[in-house]
Amino acid sequence: MKLFLDTADVDTVKKYWSTGLVDGLTTNPTLMMKAGQLPDKVYHDLKVLGIKDISMEVVADSHTDMLSEARRLLGLFGDVVTIKVPCTVEGLLACRELANQNVRVNVTLIFSAAQAILAAKAGARYVSPFVGRVDDNSFDGISLIEQIATIYEKQFVHETEILSASLRNVKDVSRSFAAGAHICTIPPTVFAKMYQHVLTDKGLELFDKDWKSVETLSQGVLTDPKENVIININT
Repeated sequence: MKLFLDTADVDTVKKYWSTGLVDGLTTNPTLMMKAGQLPDKVYHDLKVLGIKDISMEVVADSHTDMLSEARRLLGLFGDVVTIKVPCTVEGLLACRELANQNVRVNVTLIFSAAQAILAAKAGARYVSPFVGRVDDNSFDGISLIEQIATIYEKQFVHETEILSASLRNVKDVSRSFAAGAHICTIPPTVFAKMYQHVLTDKGLELFDKDWKSVETLSQGVLTDPKENVIININT
């Protein structure tokens, strides 16, 4: 089970990378636009942080141009690179060639089990089903994860991992793992919410109150939690 961050904001990555809970990073052209920096600068800074698995998306249309982009990225950033290609005819041609050279490939924009089958056959290390976008189009994104996981299990597909993407909330993360995803890539806002639960807050509040009562023992008094009355235990 792995957690990736889905962002290109280096300062945000620093914050969450320091937790020791993040295993890798995914980026895309939209996230790069939001970051407001050149991709190569972002990739350099992320590598310096120590991140070992960074999905870097190629934007060319033909597989030959995709391969040229991939070779440039690999030359600049080495073994931290996972090349991200779309699930198209050209993208899977590029995937096959890169996989044959032992390059990690993330096949993105997966919206059907059939696409996930083709991506696995092409040698993808990761397939990225877009759960949220599937849901947006009146289909069930979690059911798609389940379908892919079932097919991979029954067909003994062990070298391709399901990387659940386009996750909008904490429930999407939990349900993706329950459905068979190996990795979830999540926005920082969702990552932050994974720590939170109203009952955790209430529990901490109660424990804090009770601990303050315990501390008064060293002063010779005890607060009765039912009556909120100070009792002198030394008399």
